Amino acid sequence: MKPELYEVWGDTVDGRHLICSIAIGATVSLSAFFAAQELLSHWVASPQMARAYAMLVGIVGCLAGGAISAALFKPKRHVVEQQADPAWRSEVLKELQSEFGDLGRLSDLPPETLAELREMDLYDLFAEHEKNLVAPARASDMASAAERPAVAIDGGKS
Repeated sequence: MKPELYEVWGDTVDGRHLICSIAIGATVSLSAFFAAQELLSHWVASPQMARAYAMLVGIVGCLAGGAISAALFKPKRHVVEQQADPAWRSEVLKELQSEFGDLGRLSDLPPETLAELREMDLYDLFAEHEKNLVAPARASDMASAAERPAVAIDGGKS
């Protein structure tokens, strides 16, 4: 029988385990609350203070219920790490640039960011992208310079 998986707060959970965890949390926290209220009502002079302390014990019971549930029910997520295709990464960078404009230069980044890019094996990708952007820009600058008419020093055309 395949478990019913749901997404709760960005995490994948089994429906049966979720219901059991809620029941465990409620049972442990309410038991802690009522037991503390009963015990503290005999030791503390004010009933309001005994109830307030019992609520604190109930909150600790919630944490204990969460710890019990975490120990009983292991995570259902499966993390799969794989290398992305370099061509796909380049396409993503081109799409980002076309959508948001210039991505900036690596030389403008602080050393911590550069170290992080190197750690995630993304530095070379951005360097290659930056190099590919500079090469066509230089070629178009040279082409437009060749098309401009030469101007003499005295302001006239040569």
